[in-house]
Amino acid sequence: MSTNSNASPLSSAQAARKLIADRLGEIRRDAGLTGRELAARCGWSESKTSRIEGGKTVPSDADIRDWCRACAVPDQADDLVAANRTADSMYVQWRRRHRTGMRRVQDDLLARYDSTRAFHIYCSNVVPGILQTPPYAEALITMITDFQNTPRDVADAVASRVERARSLYRADHSFAILLEETVLKYRLGDAGVMAGQLGHLLEIMSLPAVSLGIIPADAQRAVWPLEAFYMFDSRLVTIETLTAEINVTAPSEVQDYARAFADLARSAVHGAAARAIVAAAISALN
Repeated sequence: MSTNSNASPLSSAQAARKLIADRLGEIRRDAGLTGRELAARCGWSESKTSRIEGGKTVPSDADIRDWCRACAVPDQADDLVAANRTADSMYVQWRRRHRTGMRRVQDDLLARYDSTRAFHIYCSNVVPGILQTPPYAEALITMITDFQNTPRDVADAVASRVERARSLYRADHSFAILLEETVLKYRLGDAGVMAGQLGHLLEIMSLPAVSLGIIPADAQRAVWPLEAFYMFDSRLVTIETLTAEINVTAPSEVQDYARAFADLARSAVHGAAARAIVAAAISALN
């Protein structure tokens, strides 16, 4: 797997931000304005102009429109605002996404899951949402809500997350899923919750659209354990960190994640061997 700077999950967002900042700088220079003159026309400090051009401050829609208006090119504002919003979606803080609760975010994902045909999902920390039982989802979403101190709409969010599982039964969908063995041992909820969740994984393994592999803790690895990522066809990879969701669309980066998934899959076991690991985790709960 590539480990150069282009493979960073933040690089797509950073590159998009830089393009916007560079373009605003070009517009100012083409207008023959200094940073101080532009700041005066926009009614803000000269340091703000410098921070925006340097990529240290993300401009708001209003900032971009004021900038273009000050440079006498208001017709360029709409395209730049659209590009700014696209870049904004590449790196989204969870507290921002969950500011009104988690139900809306779960609902937004339903359309993405319906439109995707081939899924590649890798999780090293929790069971992925599409495979979660209601009690497990409730335990996890409660933890997230408490940690982020965001509005508590746990029951509604759980209902929406569970609804996402309908995709598992669609004939035109396929799911290649890899879980680290440690996911089976992390206690989210009590022993009963975990037993139900692990038992559900055994049931899921029998679905024709699902290939569920387990990477044993002692497996010889080609790739180190990564943060959870979800690949939607070959167009989007979503990475989940503690504080943010990172959306990668650059083809070279999507390809890096495809390579990583293939390498991780070589360390995984499937079928009877995977079922045995899950069954052992259930037995260990007693």
